[in-house]
Amino acid sequence: MDTTTLTISRARTLLQAGELTAADLAAACFAVIEARNPALNAFSQLFDVSESIPADSQAPLSGLPLAVKDLIDVAGFPTVAGSPRFFGREPALKDAFVVEKLKEAGALLIGKTNTHEIALGLTGINPHTGPVRNPHDPTRITGGSSSGSAAAVAAGMVLGALGTDTGGSIRVPSALCGVVGFKPTFGRVSVRGVLPLSWNLDHVGPIAKTVEDAALLYQVIAGYDPRDPNSIATQDTISRWRENIPPCRIAFAIGAYIEEAQPGILTAVGQAAEVFRALGHEVVEVEIPRLREAAQANGTMVIADAAAFHRERLAEHPDWFGADVRERLERGRAVTSTEYILARRVQTEMKRYFDLFFEQYDLLLLPTTAVVAAPIEGLDSAAYAPKLTRFTAPFNLTGLPALTVPCGKVDGLPVGLQIVGKAWDENTVLQAGLAYEQAITAH
Repeated sequence: MDTTTLTISRARTLLQAGELTAADLAAACFAVIEARNPALNAFSQLFDVSESIPADSQAPLSGLPLAVKDLIDVAGFPTVAGSPRFFGREPALKDAFVVEKLKEAGALLIGKTNTHEIALGLTGINPHTGPVRNPHDPTRITGGSSSGSAAAVAAGMVLGALGTDTGGSIRVPSALCGVVGFKPTFGRVSVRGVLPLSWNLDHVGPIAKTVEDAALLYQVIAGYDPRDPNSIATQDTISRWRENIPPCRIAFAIGAYIEEAQPGILTAVGQAAEVFRALGHEVVEVEIPRLREAAQANGTMVIADAAAFHRERLAEHPDWFGADVRERLERGRAVTSTEYILARRVQTEMKRYFDLFFEQYDLLLLPTTAVVAAPIEGLDSAAYAPKLTRFTAPFNLTGLPALTVPCGKVDGLPVGLQIVGKAWDENTVLQAGLAYEQAITAH
């Protein structure tokens, strides 16, 4: 059984038809973990699931081996958050909301995945737990901070995983590892039971091999949670993603800020835009002002919010943090109230800008990252982070749904296409991703 190509959708069909057992599927994933995890370092904890393999194959995710980022509480297991000096001494008492949802759907959680320390980083290089390595080239980064989740899915260790995204931490590693990552609208998926990085910007979402798989996971974990103060109750459906996408007016981002990406990435994303034209959509080149300012405002809020949450730890034991994380926390502690207020004002203005933007356009296309995966050796994580979040962070600031799908390679390394939609319109974003994926698979 080749778990590197087996999708959630296909596995579910095989399980429900009785052509595959959950025990065999779990054994296949654990065999890949045994073979590849020592080199890739994707997992922080593995669970003994021998007593919990479900017999019922009809639940939405029944028997499907999944993992969650080690920032998300799983009852009975410690949440280490990539920072073992501070966290992980005691097991979590309750499941996070998203873990409750996965378990209710019958998923088989087989472990927790490594993360950049406290999720405050984009490379996956962690001085405490070691770097997570890219399955396409183990000398290179996975991106972060959901490093292990992306690597585990790309390597076939699990069929899907959950990550968190505050400045791009689902989409960046997904793009660099050649898998699909989805950040829903802020407030759509509860973050209760997830260690915060920024209360104002944190999202939880799926990482999977295909858009359909990501959508299946998203559909399970989405929903209102009255115990999460940022959760928002909405009336619209979250299940129309299977419908064919109607003809759309799609904005394709251009301009100096976009063109700072590697030329090969711009070529690959340009070719992806042509696929949408060939599918009958109107694709319009648009320059989007203030993207740089939005990314910078998001960066200011992330480090300031993180410094606020970790204020006691930073005051008492700054040396317990890795150097890159400590540097960013100290910069966050130094952010003035004026600087923070101005960043929040940019947030308000950019939210309104995109409200109006999506009255003219149905979707926005742009690269997920400006660079492909960098070599691990000698990389300065703090300095490199803005190169990875320049195109993702604006959509944490605005809270808009954003999907990354693989759209080719540069020098043998994966490139991601980012598809962004209006608030609460996850369906159109997923429909577009599915249509693109099917179009390129057909060829």
